[in-house]
Amino acid sequence: MAEAARAKYKVGGMDCASCAAKINTAVRRVAGVEDVSVSVTSGTMTISHDGTSDLTAIEKKVTGLGYSVVPMTGKAPDHDHAAQDHTSPTHVHPEKEATEPHSRDHGPMGGFWWQSRKGRLTIASGAALAAAYAVGHLLPAIASYAFIAAVLIGLVPIARRAITAALSGTPFSIEMLMTIAAIGAIVIDAGEEAAAVVFLFLVGELLEGVAAGKARASIQSLTTLVPKNALLEQNGETREVLAETLAVGSVILVRPGDRISADGVIISGESAIDEAPVTGESVPVRKGTDDTVFAGTVNRDAALRVKVTAASADNTIARVIKLVEEAQESKAPTERFIDRFSRYYTPGVVAAAALVAIIPPLLADGTWDEWIYKGLAILLIGCPCALVISTPAAIAASLSAGARHGLLMKGGAVLETLGKITAVALDKTGTLTEGKPKVTDIVPFELTAAQVLSRTAVLERNSSHPLALAILDRAKSDKVPVPPAFEVEAIPGKGMTGRVGGERLDLLSPSAARATGALTAEHEECIAALNEQGKSVSVLLVDGKAAGLIAMRDEPRRDAKVGLKMLTDAGVRIVMLTGDNERTAKAIGEQLDIDVRAELMPGDKQRIVGELKREGFVVAKVGDGINDAPALAAADVGIAMGGGTDVALEAADAAVLHGRVGDVAAMIELSKRTMRNIFENIAIALGLKAVFLVTTVIGLTGLWPAILADTGATVLVTMNALRLLRPVR
Repeated sequence: MAEAARAKYKVGGMDCASCAAKINTAVRRVAGVEDVSVSVTSGTMTISHDGTSDLTAIEKKVTGLGYSVVPMTGKAPDHDHAAQDHTSPTHVHPEKEATEPHSRDHGPMGGFWWQSRKGRLTIASGAALAAAYAVGHLLPAIASYAFIAAVLIGLVPIARRAITAALSGTPFSIEMLMTIAAIGAIVIDAGEEAAAVVFLFLVGELLEGVAAGKARASIQSLTTLVPKNALLEQNGETREVLAETLAVGSVILVRPGDRISADGVIISGESAIDEAPVTGESVPVRKGTDDTVFAGTVNRDAALRVKVTAASADNTIARVIKLVEEAQESKAPTERFIDRFSRYYTPGVVAAAALVAIIPPLLADGTWDEWIYKGLAILLIGCPCALVISTPAAIAASLSAGARHGLLMKGGAVLETLGKITAVALDKTGTLTEGKPKVTDIVPFELTAAQVLSRTAVLERNSSHPLALAILDRAKSDKVPVPPAFEVEAIPGKGMTGRVGGERLDLLSPSAARATGALTAEHEECIAALNEQGKSVSVLLVDGKAAGLIAMRDEPRRDAKVGLKMLTDAGVRIVMLTGDNERTAKAIGEQLDIDVRAELMPGDKQRIVGELKREGFVVAKVGDGINDAPALAAADVGIAMGGGTDVALEAADAAVLHGRVGDVAAMIELSKRTMRNIFENIAIALGLKAVFLVTTVIGLTGLWPAILADTGATVLVTMNALRLLRPVR
């Protein structure tokens, strides 16, 4: 079976989920279209079709709804790759947007608001309304005609969109409700109010567009963090090239003060890296050879040579943006409920408005003009815009705010579930701990601590073993001399041996040292005490005599204890699940004051997560995304810890980019803030409608307050949602 062809478009003017729904419904009705994906966040539409679809007809459908549309991909099959390329230049026609015949009322919200199509239409409608008032004051005899003209200036584009939406399968759109209400007002000689209502409706749409643009720009602005140019080292020369042309394996020079232009690994140099633009980390991080750096971060104080590990389309920022865009299209349960509710709610409102307009005159001797007027007001009050946008606006803002602080959540359902978490199971290595050993103790017997460290480092200076690297890091930080050694060799299963300055040096495991007879009861006591603390011990022998001990352990992250306290303070139960030995795990558990389950296989971790769920807990599993894969999948929410790796971005439901334990608590708190915001939005939307519905029926309010209730509710809901864009911490 042949693969479906794809076409991708940039769509301007979408403000909320209802915009995407209208486009989706219309395009799906075109012959040959197999699937449609409309992203409000990125302003794109991707179509899968069988190759027989008339793509020109599809574009006309979208522009007929009032949205600008510009092709981003060709009409030939691209088999996924081009469709996923957010920057593909193929078949882009920038001039088309300006000349599209039916896209004058919706348009991109880039630049100043008055430069957009919505802005120009709103200004024209407002000017026409002001002119009608002036004409009415000077020439009362033609005032009604002046107001009808003012109505038509704003209403014609709205009515055109309403008719197109109705023909495309969305008869109960906001544009249709607005059109019926405005025409009805003209019929009952309420042209002045009709003109004002149309103008206020356009103002509301404009404000929605501005607010939606802010939410969209919050995450898209990350793209500006990556510099356009890079200094490429090639054939012994350095030259400036476009950052997007860098290939994996290229070597770039990053000068002090420059932004790093690609994800990579430092191959020479040491500097403080300001990661605040990407991770929100306020304190610059000291990095050197073999450390990972991210595109968009700032090199502070020394030149670095960096080997590129990801192309521009796959760097951390690009993947974060793509992930958030995809997540914003994944609906939360609350949002799905609101969507289903609105499908029945809108026709119900139309029916109720019709009954209010017809029943009293027919059965209670009411005047037709009065009750038709009230029916039209109810029609406007009942518009579901504020209700429909209440959830996606809040979710989009939260996902964007989280992403800017390294908290990635794959969709609204994940975001919603996080706020319900009552238990968190955490891996040890790389999650609660740094993931690499550090020298914790230097116990000298016949030498000073510095001399023990120096002689130990001599033997390990050419080794890449994690324990050797820990010793060398400590020697470097303590600035102890590491002279050259001779005849250095590994003793399989035992340790290292060599000669330096006339001394024979041996760095052995306790069992190997014990076999030489060099350990006394006092030495054995020290080793046992260190082992009880979960530390690995190596014994330094100088000319066959025990000269000192080096103890190492994978230490807790600096923020681990504070982060765990944040979780317990929030009423969350926490437990460590680790495959490490019982002694080491308990030592770390005592340090962090956390329950420990040790010596577990991946299946054991999955079983324990299942047990917690059966006990009634809503469980989050936090791990590295590989060894913990079964448990991550079994949990209600799987959270991967990592520094922008593929695993951290793709293996779990959520990811903490810069690996702070406290960020798990921050993610849960962000979810709770979001759900509070959503319920506030729903209360605003339904509360205002309920109040104005009653006041309209009893005759206290009319068309103007009705449209203000609808527009005001929509704007209030959107602005309330945008509060979530504030810093997570």
